[in-house]
This record gives sequence, C-alpha cells and structure tokens, in this order.
Amino acid sequence: MNYHVKKTGSDLNPGTKEQPFLTINKAAYVAKPGDVITVHEGIYREWVSPKSGGTSSQRITYQAAEGENVIISGAEVITNWEKDGDIWKAVIDNKFFGGFNPYNEVLFGDWLFTRDRVFHLGEVYLDGHAMYEAVSVNEVRNPKRSETSKEPEFSVYKWYAEVDDHNTTIYANFHGEDPTKGNVEINVRRFCFWPASPGCSYITVRGFTMKQAATQWAPPTALQEGLIGPHWSKGWIIENNTISDSRCTGISLGKEESTGQNEWTTLFTKMGHQREQEVIFRAINKGWSKENIGGHIVRNNHIYNCGQAGIVGHLGCAFSVIENNHIHNITHKREFHGAEVGGIKFHAAIDTIIRNNVIHNSYRGIWLDWQAQGTRTSNNLLFDNDSEDMMVEVSHGPTMIDHNIMLSGHAFKTLSHSCALVHNLIAGTISTGNELNRPTPYHVPHSTAIAGMTNFTGGDDRYYNNVFLREKGDTRSDEPYHESFFSGEKLNPDEITPFSGAFLSYPVGTAVYNNCPGPDDEKPWERAKKLFAIGAQPPKPQEEKSDDNDEDEAAKPAYASLAAPSPLAVYIENNVYFNRALSYKKEKGAKLYEDSGIEYTIDWEDKKVIIEITNPEMLIESAADIITTEKLGFGFHTEQLFEKPDETPYCFDTDFFGNPRGESAIPGPFHVTGKQKFEFSFK
Repeated sequence: MNYHVKKTGSDLNPGTKEQPFLTINKAAYVAKPGDVITVHEGIYREWVSPKSGGTSSQRITYQAAEGENVIISGAEVITNWEKDGDIWKAVIDNKFFGGFNPYNEVLFGDWLFTRDRVFHLGEVYLDGHAMYEAVSVNEVRNPKRSETSKEPEFSVYKWYAEVDDHNTTIYANFHGEDPTKGNVEINVRRFCFWPASPGCSYITVRGFTMKQAATQWAPPTALQEGLIGPHWSKGWIIENNTISDSRCTGISLGKEESTGQNEWTTLFTKMGHQREQEVIFRAINKGWSKENIGGHIVRNNHIYNCGQAGIVGHLGCAFSVIENNHIHNITHKREFHGAEVGGIKFHAAIDTIIRNNVIHNSYRGIWLDWQAQGTRTSNNLLFDNDSEDMMVEVSHGPTMIDHNIMLSGHAFKTLSHSCALVHNLIAGTISTGNELNRPTPYHVPHSTAIAGMTNFTGGDDRYYNNVFLREKGDTRSDEPYHESFFSGEKLNPDEITPFSGAFLSYPVGTAVYNNCPGPDDEKPWERAKKLFAIGAQPPKPQEEKSDDNDEDEAAKPAYASLAAPSPLAVYIENNVYFNRALSYKKEKGAKLYEDSGIEYTIDWEDKKVIIEITNPEMLIESAADIITTEKLGFGFHTEQLFEKPDETPYCFDTDFFGNPRGESAIPGPFHVTGKQKFEFSFK
C-alpha cells in the first residue's frame, strides 16, 4: 500500500494520493510491512512513532516527496511574548506540553561531567538559531559572552525558564528582535522520529529535514535517545536527511532502558565501568545478537548543531554501515561536557563500517569506545576537531583505520590494543596510553558472544604506508610529554602513575611508540617460558626472602618485569615523515624529510579542503609492498585476523578514490603519479 500525507489532508481520509492523511503519525499507525508513506511539502510538528516494523524482504518506507521540502519539528512557534523591562517573557500553560515539559526536565546521566549548574532539555530558537540557557533572570538581563562557545558573539542571546504547578514562564533576551512576529520557537517534543517501543525493525526514513528535539543525555549505561533512531531494533536505513538542533544527539543507534538506566549516577554503589559490564551481559541475556539487533545503514545525511553527538550508539550500532554523512558543529555551544561527545560516538561497534564521512568542528571526530572489534574506519575526512580526529578506547580490536585524512592538531589517540593504521594522511599528534584498572570484553570473531576480558597494557598496533605531515615551523620540543585523558592538558611528572590514565604524546609521528618493543624483540611470554624452563617459581605471597639465597634475588627481577604494565610489540614500517615529523626508533623503511611533498588548505569561504602534491618524487620513491591481511596478521588478545567485517581478507591495492595502485603501494591515501590537487567539498 502507498500512503500519502499532506498538510491539506485529513486523518479521516483513506490516505491515498487524492485523499491524503494530515499527519505522518496516522500513516505510522496503519502501516504494515511493504507499505510506503510519502509525505508532501510542509512543516509537521509531531513526534512520529511507528507502531509496527517491516521485514527484511518487506520494509516500511517513510519518504519525503521528491523535490519537496518536508520538515519534522519537535518545536512550536510562540508569539505571546510580553515586554519585561528590556527583555521579554512568555507565560505558557503547562497543559500545552502534555506529559513532557522539557523546561522541567533536567539534563542528567552517567558520564555527564557538567554538574556545577543545571541545564534543561528545552531550547529557545530565534530564527531557527538555538539560544543559550541562563542560570537566572538576572543573567538574561545582563548576559555575558561565553569564552568557550564556538559562536561567542551569539552566546549573549540568553533564556531562562521557571516552572510552577500551572505555568511555564520563559524569559529571553532577543537583543532588539521582536519575538511576536512568529520567529521564535520552543521545544515541545523529545523526539522527531522514534518508536515508543523497541522492536520496530526494517524501517527506511528518507529525505526529511528533522530538527529541534529535546533529547536527554545518551550514555552507554542508559536509554540512548536521539532525535531519530530505531530504539533497539534491526535493519533501519536512515538516508538523505538533514538532522539538526537536537539538545543532545542527532541519530541514536543505541541501547534501550531495561538493560540499565544510569545506575552509576543514581546509586553510587559501583564504578561506572562495572555498570557498563553489567549492561553488556544483560543485553546478551536479552537477545543482543547479529540476528536481532543492529545492522543499520546511515548514509548521505547532513547532521549538525547537536549538543552531545551527531551519531551515538552502544550495542545497537554493531554490524552497521555509517557512510557519506556530513557531520559538524557538534557541541559547538560548549554548554555542557561529558564522556559521550563526538561527531560519532560508538560503544561495541562490532564489524561496523564507518567510511566516506566528513566530520569537522566537533569536540572529537570519531570515538570508538569499548569493543571496537572488526571495525573499519576508512576514507573519512576529519579536520578542525578540538580534542582529536579519532580515538579508540579500551578496545581489543582488531580495528582497521585506513585511507583517512586527519588534519586536526591532534589526530589519533589510543587506549587500546590492535589498531592498524594504513595509508592515512596524518597531520596531528598521536597519543597512547594504558588502562590497567578497567578490563573490558572481547568477542568471538564476528559475533556478540563474549570470548574473554582483559585490561590494556597498550601496543600490538600497526602503522604501514602512512604519511605524517608536521606543521611547517612547528617549534615544539621533540621530547615526549603526558596529557590528561579528557582535557588534553599537559601533566606534570608527579601526576603520572601507571593508573592515572595519562596519555603519552609526541609531536606528529610514531615516536610515541619508542618505549614499545618491536616485532624482533623478546616477548613477555618468551621471558616467562625461559623462567619456567629453568624451574624458577614466582615468589609466594608474603614469603620472606632469605639473606643468603641468591636464587631468590636472581628470579625476582624477571618476574617483577612480567607483572609490570609492559606494552605488546608494535609493527611499524615504511611510513613517510614530512617537516621533521618523528618516527618510531625501530621502524624499518622510514623516510624522514626536513621539508614536505604535501600541502593542504582549508578554504572556509568556499567550504572545501584542498590537498596538493607538490613534490611527488618524495612519495613515489617510498613505494613498497601492498598491505594485506597476511601482512597484518591477527589481534593479540582476540586472535582475530585483520579482515573485513564480511570475513574476506584485506588487500589495499586501490587508493582513496578507488584507483589501482599497481604492483607497489605509495604511502598515503592517494596513488600519486605526479603533481596533483585534490579538492573535497564540505558544503
């Protein structure tokens, strides 16, 4: 059945093209597998909540009519503003909001760090532009410019709300604008497109503009809300949409409520990582598997102006494809902060593919946290992100990171094992760390079944055929330093311990791995084998050493070294280092240059990134073997091959654009043949 929805229709109509429905929700209520709902021009101020899902062979499709501008909004226009001195106020009956008043709902959840003041889920929009929540009416009258916002000049546009038993009063400073003309909207709905109940699978949502949802903070240990999302189901396709102005998250592929709801913050009886472990085991017991959950496609969407993340997901993002999305201005207001912010923030992205996305002007670009196993991030363009372009945290891999262009000042941060970086262009710092106090699961390959758990000593990473581009005239010292986990601030030496969570950093390059063994060094298990071969025994607990026993003294250092957080070996070969970028001291085939063969420019006016190959010979002379699964091997802890999510081997014989490399591979994303210029639009 083909249903139609139009602003001139009626929900008493049969929903045909000649007699369309008035609301999308009417179509969502009657839709069955195989049905197509076509929505025509107009603004639909409703929360679309599908009643049923489709099947793998008969999807339910919601689509905007071709060539028509269809908007689904979580906001309503407010015109009953009155002058209150030099500001304005609107008094709204609480019945207007129904059962959900976003101005009475506090922003809250695990891993939300901003606790020194209260934020609410509501927003006030002037000409579609989200204003800033104040802490009092006095701040609305006397606003101060934000020093952290990415739009400081607009940060003085403030609002504040008071809610009593009957009314919600909103005060706002519009700086000379007249809000009675219909140019001010306020949040009313939590979602734009979201099933009220889990299990609505195989739905396609295509071609809409969706905006202004009052979503809650979305940690991995609670219901992960999004302006749009499948709400714990399988096989959604979200494509060709414009998604903006979610209070927290644009698209959520995350978990539902029953597996955990902020127990860390509400109960304070266990540590957060233990609560997250519990969530994972509960999810498995409730049917989290490839057959039931995940397998979504999110493609060709424009996602921006979201307070927490462009796309978020824990568990439900597994086996999905995220491609060709433009994500930017995430956490751009810098009002609140926590551990779940980024253009893309995924936990348990098992066999998930993240490719061909453009992500910029976010706090963090791509953040893969816990259980990134079989994950591939490739051909992404990342720049002007505050913290770093990409981070992989407490995951045992294998995680493939190939053919990405990472141009932010901090490119890559890892607190994991078994990441392979191949054919990337990296213009920022790399940082590494260990985590000895937070064991996380790893899985049976290509499955949600848990195979084991362990902590993180670091290492087992691979770097092949990358180009490291240090900024010209970089005057930073070539010496290592440590920085904090979230803020990136430099730490003093007395703040560094094996359990502090600090990251070791260098200027651009792989020298950050200098303390890691190489592939030819003796491995910890080889030392253990030697000790046991000569009959040595570990010291017993509380056993006193005899003063005249030399064997005890000889054995103790060897076993002490086994207990220390010694990193696993790393495999680093044939990378190119421009402008004095720094290589791993044991690297084979490294090419180090005082100057550069590549230049790049970010043209903000025309919205494009320009990369020029200015000295191709510097790259061509570094050509080496094609990188394959055979070369990459397997992740140490998972014992899973570096292979594609479909279990076929990698063979990097084509470049960023799909051009064949021939018999040898030139380092970097591009198969360079001469002086060339590449332009990437981010309009």
